[in-house]
Amino acid sequence: MWNLIKPSHKTLRLWQLAVLVVILAVWHGITRDPAVAFFFGEPIKVFLRVWQWFVTDADIYTHLGITLLETMLAFAIGTIAGLGFGLWLALSTMAGAILDPYIKAMNSMPRVILAPIFALWFGLGIWSKVALAVTLVFFIVFFNVYQGVKEVSPVVLANARMLGANGRQLLRQVYLPSATSWVFSSLHTSVGLAFVGAVVGEYLGSARGVGYLILQAEGTFDVNTVFAGIIVLTACALFLDLMVGVVEKRLMKWQPKSGETERL
Repeated sequence: MWNLIKPSHKTLRLWQLAVLVVILAVWHGITRDPAVAFFFGEPIKVFLRVWQWFVTDADIYTHLGITLLETMLAFAIGTIAGLGFGLWLALSTMAGAILDPYIKAMNSMPRVILAPIFALWFGLGIWSKVALAVTLVFFIVFFNVYQGVKEVSPVVLANARMLGANGRQLLRQVYLPSATSWVFSSLHTSVGLAFVGAVVGEYLGSARGVGYLILQAEGTFDVNTVFAGIIVLTACALFLDLMVGVVEKRLMKWQPKSGETERL
């Protein structure tokens, strides 16, 4: 029988910490062999590198700032563009029908192949990385907004029109609330994809950024620095995802919590 009892918050955190400790212990144990450590690094040296970056040498802040700037710009531009185009095509039947095959074609295109083109258009500065990351964020938000608007109940729309709601009121009171939950679910994914786009762009041509540091470490077979960079990027992505969750909770207070609908 499955255990259906939900653990307490404190118990859950203890179990999560225990899993992390086990992973680190296994990692440390298997990398005692130098041959294995060459490929997987050593956790002590990895965290020592992170400590040097942030405390001893304090030389990562410029690189991390560039990567975060690229990520946030791509996240903001991709989200706004995806939200705007998603609403437009969902509410405009003719435009949606005309552009549907082109949207699907662009979404199916491997966006990484656009990186050299963006580098040619925007140079090797931050904007070529932002452009690549925007292409990853845009489609996630776009399709979620599009689906969210299409999922609006026809009964709700009919009732709103019977009460005299005009197009602007329908957009503000019906369509946007329906799409909001879809938008926030896409933003949790988009944060990570914005990092992916920024780092991949730095791989393909840059002189700054955490992706650049990882690329330089790979060139010298410094696997510990590679894992250190991965940990830093992961921590930043988790932090931004946490911030999205905080904003989501503030803006989605109107939604019933789990179980409240059943009690009603």
